[in-house]
Amino acid sequence: MRKLLATMLYAALGAAPLASARELLAIGAHFERVFERGQDGDIVGLGPEVVRVLAQRMGHTVRFELYPWARAQALIAQGKADILIGPYKTPERQQTMLFSRLPFYQDQMVFYARADANASWNGDLGTLGEQRIVVLNGWAYGAAFDQARPQLRLSVANSVDSGLKMLIYQHVHLFASNRRNTEPVLGRLGLVGQIAMLPKVIDMQEGYFAFPRDSRFDPLRRDFDAAFQRMVDSGELRKLGLRHEVIVP
Repeated sequence: MRKLLATMLYAALGAAPLASARELLAIGAHFERVFERGQDGDIVGLGPEVVRVLAQRMGHTVRFELYPWARAQALIAQGKADILIGPYKTPERQQTMLFSRLPFYQDQMVFYARADANASWNGDLGTLGEQRIVVLNGWAYGAAFDQARPQLRLSVANSVDSGLKMLIYQHVHLFASNRRNTEPVLGRLGLVGQIAMLPKVIDMQEGYFAFPRDSRFDPLRRDFDAAFQRMVDSGELRKLGLRHEVIVP
């Protein structure tokens, strides 16, 4: 009787029954203010805080691991983790993972150039054929950018730091990134004033939580979506976004 009452209580709260409680593995890559390792070694940011709160409400515990972005996507596609924190939604990724119903943050995708280069861009990707551009490994820049890729001269970097250094040392003309990830690194590398953001936006991207396509993860995804919807509706996500200085939808 006691177990039945506990199960009914969890169901009423929209959480998972005690019998299904377990440790979740949530993974991601270094995304400034969304998923990163703090000074004390803990994983911090808007994404981990949301997942910690929702995991507790669903009756789970959670463990976080940080990987290079391409590796993190491969692990979730292989069903070796429960939740991937922060991916933008693309048709290619939808073939290998299932996304949360709602996004939890927004990013402006933009170009950066050396301030002394007097670079300009009118918003037409077709005009950039002669420009050398560095992009980040595993990142998505939107449908228009993907369509233009065959005509662009692209190099790949594995981190924002590396992309900015390629730009400052004139290995490339432009660096394609997002403002949230890039602006803190500009300060950390002492490049404020030396690197300029071009005013035209490549695209607006929204970041989601993602789950393996394996049907074993469907109950977790459904419970997560329901709990996250309540967090959004209550205004709690907006408050967390303000605290972490991340734009939320």
